[in-house]
Amino acid sequence: MLNAIAGTVSPGYRRMEKVTFMGFKCGIVGLPNVGKSTIFNAITSAGAESANYPFCTIEPNVGIVSVPDERLDVLAEIASSEKVMPTVMEFVDIAGLVQGASKGEGLGNQFLGHIRQVDAIANVVRCFDDENVVHVDGSVDPLRDIDVIQTELNLADLEVVERRMTRIAKQAKSGDKAVQAELEVLEKIAAVLNQGLPARRVELSDDERYLVRETQLITIKPVLYVANVAEDDLAGEHDYVTVVREYAAEHGAEVVTICGKIEAELAQLDAEDKQEFLAELGLEQAGLDRMIHAGYSLLDLITFFTAGPKESRAWTVPNGALAPQAAGVIHSDFEKGFIRAEVISYADYVAARGEAGAREQGTLRVEGKDYQVQDGDVMHFRFNV
Repeated sequence: MLNAIAGTVSPGYRRMEKVTFMGFKCGIVGLPNVGKSTIFNAITSAGAESANYPFCTIEPNVGIVSVPDERLDVLAEIASSEKVMPTVMEFVDIAGLVQGASKGEGLGNQFLGHIRQVDAIANVVRCFDDENVVHVDGSVDPLRDIDVIQTELNLADLEVVERRMTRIAKQAKSGDKAVQAELEVLEKIAAVLNQGLPARRVELSDDERYLVRETQLITIKPVLYVANVAEDDLAGEHDYVTVVREYAAEHGAEVVTICGKIEAELAQLDAEDKQEFLAELGLEQAGLDRMIHAGYSLLDLITFFTAGPKESRAWTVPNGALAPQAAGVIHSDFEKGFIRAEVISYADYVAARGEAGAREQGTLRVEGKDYQVQDGDVMHFRFNV
């Protein structure tokens, strides 16, 4: 048996026969010299090389960061936990993309291969002027930069789709219904990509999305635009940011403004000094926190927790996950032998100062296999293997 508390999950994970989601992976993309690696260094403290020239990031740099959640500290205090284990987010910083990458320019397919492995894409867009930092195209133009990235990703996906269509065409003609269904989905996607639009603009059912999962399309992934602004524009009021916001709104995407230089300074401070520095800047959260929260919103994720004397721990599952699936994130045996879950809302858990108090107050309830986990649920799983 194990105490657990639940928190939020992702549209790309609606087919949840087996949920093993403990966090999510976000690829950081953009043109050279837009501040990708500076931001990556700051938010992960991973020390990726950063230099004022293209392609300084040759191999993908991976950084694991903790997901901030104040509820976890509250639970740890109530449960007198020895350890606190937050859930994590994985950032993958990949070499700058240039026009022609889909045909091998710059690092070409090496870049594109890495980005196919992530759950979501953070497109860093340069929204600051600095004559000391060269722009690969000679001037700052956020919409042009976005268009270059989107075009290259579209072309790369189109090549993959067309190659797959050619490969399965004969099988489809032989009457294989599964292959025919896949071919129909690929044809729909190809039609949209040929219009210069990303694959995520195609309306696909969960089953249709599942059929083309192996293609690992880049443009089917949700995207977050990260506007890298100057130190005097933390509010993101520059015209550069405005056009990015307008573009994102038209395409159903979110925008986060972040100053790479400020984040680099914050990364060097301890928690107390960081809060003081943020207060001086008039900010409630660091850029990392805002990126993570935007990412969770983008992927429709929730966090659930386990709490006890040994440790309080946060886990990530898709919104809509059922109790056995949430249990399976902790251990596959929990899902296989799931019997029931004793559930307490986060607010009730805190008000009762723990599970024992919730039992006494009657705020603990018993839920079965069809229970849909809610953000903030405190769960005690019972299982038998």
